[in-house]
Amino acid sequence: MNLDDFRITAGKSFKLADFSAKSKPLSGGAKAIDQARVAEISEWLDAQQDIFYAEHSRKLLVILQGMDTSGKDGTVRGVFRSFDPLGLRVVSFKSPTPEELARDYLWRVHAQVPRKGEIVVFNRSHYEDVLITRVHGWIDDAECARRYRQIRAFEQMLAETGTTIVKCFLHISKDEQKERLEQRIGDPQKHWKFDAQDLAERKFWHEYQQAYEDAIAATATPECPWYIVPADSKTHRNVMVAEILRAVFARLKPEYPPPKPELAKLVVE
Repeated sequence: MNLDDFRITAGKSFKLADFSAKSKPLSGGAKAIDQARVAEISEWLDAQQDIFYAEHSRKLLVILQGMDTSGKDGTVRGVFRSFDPLGLRVVSFKSPTPEELARDYLWRVHAQVPRKGEIVVFNRSHYEDVLITRVHGWIDDAECARRYRQIRAFEQMLAETGTTIVKCFLHISKDEQKERLEQRIGDPQKHWKFDAQDLAERKFWHEYQQAYEDAIAATATPECPWYIVPADSKTHRNVMVAEILRAVFARLKPEYPPPKPELAKLVVE
């Protein structure tokens, strides 16, 4: 299997149930091998990022979505660890503030999109506004459909103005989430990660799976695709996201700006 098998560009035939969260299609067969692979790819990506930053003409937005404990933070630490912080920014969206609620739901998101030469990682994103809001009935089906249309238009506008968008759904199973939550409860050093609200949201597991399936199907396009990342294995999750980014940079082929001939005549005294 290759990355194209997990790349969703249209929703007509997409079913989340067709993807197993437990699978490890890109694994080398051992945790140590996969960890070494992530480290190797991360170093290559770091070099590409330097060129991308110097090129200063294009923008890259990576969107990480997934259920609680799916590994969004772990993906940031594992895949982007070698990146130069000068050209990388990670944005985590929390519950909207009163000021944000007084505006349209995309207002706060648009303010955080990447500048030229910058890579921005959204740890959760504008998709929360068609996920938790729908699961809890805060918006109806008609409003949800309007938001799908608005999100498609928003992302298309970003793509047409130089932003490459990569959307990753970190796909974990209900059993794996249970184990990770139990680990957080059982280890005092992980208590800081635990939020009792995670248990409340877990009761809506099936509703969230349906909401994710609908959102992915409604917003996957050739310009702004979704990738389904089997994430029960943390190491495989990182391998796959790293490989996705390697493919993106291989396609973008960033180049340093052309040299300035006039500098050859300068003398530093």
